[in-house]
Amino acid sequence: MAPPKPSLEMLRSLTDENVLRILMTHPRLTRAEIAAHTGISKPTISDSVQRLVDAGLVADTGDRTAGRGRVGAYYALAPDTGAALVVDITPHGVTAEAVDVHGTVLQQVHSALERRDGPDRVASADRVASADRVASALAEAAAAISSSSPGPLRTAVVSAADPVDRATGRLVHLPDAPFLVGDLDPPSVLAAHVGGPVLVDNDVNWAASAERDHGCAAGVDDFVYLHLGRGLGCAVVSDGQVRRGHHGLAGEIAHLYTVGPGGAAMRFTEVFAALDLRHPDSTAIDTDALVSRLAAADEQAESLRAVLARAIGGVLAATVALTDPSMIVIGGEWGTRAGITTAVAEDFGRSPRPVPVTTAVLTSPDLDGARTKAVEELRTLIVQSAHPAPQQ
Repeated sequence: MAPPKPSLEMLRSLTDENVLRILMTHPRLTRAEIAAHTGISKPTISDSVQRLVDAGLVADTGDRTAGRGRVGAYYALAPDTGAALVVDITPHGVTAEAVDVHGTVLQQVHSALERRDGPDRVASADRVASADRVASALAEAAAAISSSSPGPLRTAVVSAADPVDRATGRLVHLPDAPFLVGDLDPPSVLAAHVGGPVLVDNDVNWAASAERDHGCAAGVDDFVYLHLGRGLGCAVVSDGQVRRGHHGLAGEIAHLYTVGPGGAAMRFTEVFAALDLRHPDSTAIDTDALVSRLAAADEQAESLRAVLARAIGGVLAATVALTDPSMIVIGGEWGTRAGITTAVAEDFGRSPRPVPVTTAVLTSPDLDGARTKAVEELRTLIVQSAHPAPQQ
């Protein structure tokens, strides 16, 4: 029995998707050029372009081809097809961007925050107040972007310097968290400004995604990204996908036991307290002091570097045992400086299961990763709007 033939509606939908996606990678094209890029016949492309023009998704740019022969019109995505909101939440403030389907940043605003690192024990009222401050900054930035966007904000992607609940997108306050952000709910805050889904993830996961897409781990399907900054984090990439765990808390390594000064067993975050490298009344690492001490080029600096490499190696031993990566990438404010990667590579190279260690190369990997995902989601939503699914 011969398989059923695809319906006319299905064929039109597939053609329209091909036209939209090729216009998402080219600023403007004639119908003949679209046909050449897609391999679809010119009459079929002409019908599709007309449907998409009627739907308000494609527009005649007004430009025409020059030279001999029949004059052709250039078409592009309609300017009001919408944009995506990209948000980066850090202890320093909230950065929001509008990006179009081509990945162009149309606008960027920044709302500064007073830095408040979380103390070892914080009252729930402090967490609520902190969440309110961040929520206000987030709403302010989103409103500024929305008011000047040439089209609707169809989706939002948020990067946050805190653990994120996988099911709800809320930020999670773990014990001894270095940043006092509280229980922020970005999807609820952004609902008034964004018409579609809001995706929220930890900044380290977005950084790993960016390094996988076009950084030092391009083409690598299994690696671990270790973030060494004022906070400590880890992302696990397996089979090309970031693994977030049941609750979205995979990679929270601060409380793994490792080797501290003098060979004592202690939690990773406590190593920095023992070395007097944490901010007062806080679990946040004093990165300025750490880098300064490592830059001294004396025996004390070498001793400190060795202690840090040994502690980091203990954490990596646990991640290698559980995830079996082919590469370890080290990033973060101090992870890429003062010879840390070299020291870790030398120390970890003597372990029972050595894995190559390399330094992250992207300067703003978390924002880069979130932006890439936002463009991907925006493109999908625009394609879906050409042939919306019937209401149930």
